[in-house]
Formats: sequence, C-alpha cells, structure tokens
Amino acid sequence: MLSVLDIFRIGIGPSSSHTVGPIRIAKRFVDSLTKQNLIAHTGKIQVKLQGSLALTGKGHATPKAVILGLMGLEPETLDPQNADAQLAKVLIDKSINMGGVKTLCFDPETDIIFDYEAAPDIHPNGMNMSAFDEQGQVLKQQMYFSTGGGFIATREQLEKPLQDDLVPSGTHVPYNFGSAAELLAICKTENKNIHEIIFANEDSYRTRNETETSLDRIASVMMNCIDIGLHTECILPGGLEVKRRAPAIWQKLMASPQSNEREQLFDWLNVYAMAVNEENASGGQVVTAPTNGAAGIIPAVIRHYCEGDQKNPQNIRKFLLTAGGIGLLYKQRASISGAEMGCQGEVGVACSMAAAGLAAVWGATPLQIASAAEIGMEHNLGLTCDPVGGLVQIPCIERNAIGAVKAANAARLALHSAEQMKVSLDQVIETMRQTGLDMSSKYKETSQGGLAVNVVEC
Repeated sequence: MLSVLDIFRIGIGPSSSHTVGPIRIAKRFVDSLTKQNLIAHTGKIQVKLQGSLALTGKGHATPKAVILGLMGLEPETLDPQNADAQLAKVLIDKSINMGGVKTLCFDPETDIIFDYEAAPDIHPNGMNMSAFDEQGQVLKQQMYFSTGGGFIATREQLEKPLQDDLVPSGTHVPYNFGSAAELLAICKTENKNIHEIIFANEDSYRTRNETETSLDRIASVMMNCIDIGLHTECILPGGLEVKRRAPAIWQKLMASPQSNEREQLFDWLNVYAMAVNEENASGGQVVTAPTNGAAGIIPAVIRHYCEGDQKNPQNIRKFLLTAGGIGLLYKQRASISGAEMGCQGEVGVACSMAAAGLAAVWGATPLQIASAAEIGMEHNLGLTCDPVGGLVQIPCIERNAIGAVKAANAARLALHSAEQMKVSLDQVIETMRQTGLDMSSKYKETSQGGLAVNVVEC
C-alpha cells in the first residue's frame, strides 16, 4: 500500500508530472552522483526530455524544474519566488551549483534537449539523465519516468515484475487492499468506514499525531492557494494572454453573497477551483490532488462544504483520508497521469476523489462513498488532455470548475441510494484504464490534437 500523503503532495505549478516530477528526478540523479562519489569528477550534465515531457515541456516549465532539481531544491519546501531568482541567475551565468556541492558550466539551451523523436517505451514521460567527466566520458546515465502526480521511477523499477499488478511497498499495513471490493469487504468485516481504515493504515507509516499534522498542513496549503488566487489579478504567463478570472467573480460574489443561493452554488465552487488552477498556472504553491492539472477540485469542495461556519478539522481530515483512499485505487489499478490516461486520469480522478470525500463528510456508508466515486468518474470517461499551447490553462482551469460541480452532484446522487449501483467502482476504474490505453496519443498531453490544434495561439 501507498500512503495518502503520497497522493497529496505539496509542490509548485504548473504540472505535477512535468514540473514536480522532473524536480525530483533531477535531484535524485544528483544525489546518486554524490553517494557514488562521482560528483567531484563531473564536468557536464545533460538532460534529454522525451515523449510528453518534450512535446509540452516548455509550456509546463519542465526546463525550469530540471534546473531547480539539479540545484538540490525539493518541490515540497522550495519558495517559488526565491526559485525564480535562482533560475534567473543560472540563465545569466550559464552555470549551476549542483546540490550545493559543485558548480559547473550549464547552458539550458544546449544541455536540456527536447528529444521529440524518441518515444519512451514504458511510460510517455521519459527523462534521460547523463553525467560526463571533463574528458566527455560517461560517468553515469539513468533513464527516469515521471509517472503522474509527482511520482517518479527508474526504468529498472518499472520493468521489475509486479505481483498482481500492484506497486510493491516495504511498509506492512493492517488493512491491505487492492480493489474497491476488497476495501468495502474490510469495512464490513471491521465495522468501520473508509476513512477509519485508511487512518489505521497511515499509523503504519507514522504516529497518528504526525498524520493529523500533515493532513492539516495539506488543507492549509490548499486554502492558502485559494486565498492567493482570489486576490491576484494579472495575465497568466506563457503567451496565450489568459487573464485570471477568479478575482472578478469573487468580487461579484462578495458584493451580493446571498442574491441567489441556488445559482451561486455553482459560482462558489467555480471561483474556488479556478483560483487554485490559475495560481497553479502561474507556478505558485499547490497540492497535487491527485495532480496539479486537477488541483482545484478537492480544495474547492472542501472550502465550500467544510470551511466557514462548518469548519471542523475532523471533517476535513475525514474528507482527505477518504478521497486519498480512492486515489490510491486509481494509482494502483490504473494511472493518474494525463500522458497515459488523458484528462480522465486527472480531472476525472480528482472528481471521483472529491465526490467520495464529500459523501463521507455527509455521513455516507462505505458503499455510498464508493458509489459517489464511481459516479464522479463515470461521467468523465474519455476526457482528453489537449492543452492549448502546451500550457495548463485552456481548457484546464475551467475544467476544474466543472469537475468540482460534478463532484458535489455525484455525492448527492450516491446518498439517494443504499444499494449497489449497476456499475461498481472497480468496473469504472478498469474502464478508465482501458479507455486510456485505447485513446490516441495526440489526446494525451502532447498538444497534437483537439483544442490544442484548433485554437490559434496568440
């Protein structure tokens, strides 16, 4: 079993697979050079971006991520503004201090290569790291993959035979489950709800207090991201000249907060989700939930239904634990990578997770929670990932707003039924996986189809 804290990662925008993952890959490579006593002999570093990392890497700030990782920064702790200043220095000096250990010449224009022709065979987000000595001889070479949601793996890790198609872990948990059916059976046997099962598993990783502190930190970063997004007016970077819309919507809502509650339900969810994804698009601090491209859905639903007058840390933890448990199923049984599954693997999964979390807060049974998750995904099946200009802006920002509204509706629908739906959560996860495999690569975060080719870039 993975931990829910693997699903919810604090990082920076605009992408978990194209920004957070490459930061971690570059840092891991430098760390390996240090551990193997090769750093002192390194005279040159070369990075080859392949597949989706090459095709949409520029719009997703992948070169910036590579540089930050080589400098030893970590997505969870770096300050976005300080990172931009350090990046600017590298671009001017054409040199980089690797992990605070050694400075060497580094020109991003030539040392970061967009290998458009290479098609990674295991996962579409390939990143080949190479270190050379002063004479140009290879010291170390390693192929990595950014597998979605900030997860990374080497070729050897992905090629290693996996028992029952699950990612092996060295941590033993009291309630091991590989499917929704197994999770529901455990809930029935133990007479516990989903969040209680997940909490017990998290106790295997750390103390209960540490888990609660981490969950509270995740919620705090989510809410802070909303607040920044609601009050920051500017044009988003990248060349599309997309204006942040959340501040204007927020000002209208605050001017007449109770003018039409029925219609404004959508407005509140919309503005919170858009605030997060506009902040993500500008490279701000966000929480992968389960990815950056889908980071606005869960915070929006939490903000509207669990904050304000209803604020209760226990409810927010219940929400995150339940949503995280559903996210683990998608990660282990399919994928949360837009480059593998299309946007159904990002916004679709986030909608499913949010629906489950909200249903749990509303007092749903484990079966109703699973039904909420199933409904949330069922109506996102086939959703493509076709970002205009390779930027996480169009259609990504609005898509999170739509996903938040869908999640709330999915939770409501599930609460109206106490029986097993015709379609199970396991069936819809498998359908998403099969749909993703069948989907043309031009609709999977390559900007080679859909809106990406039919909307003229400015």
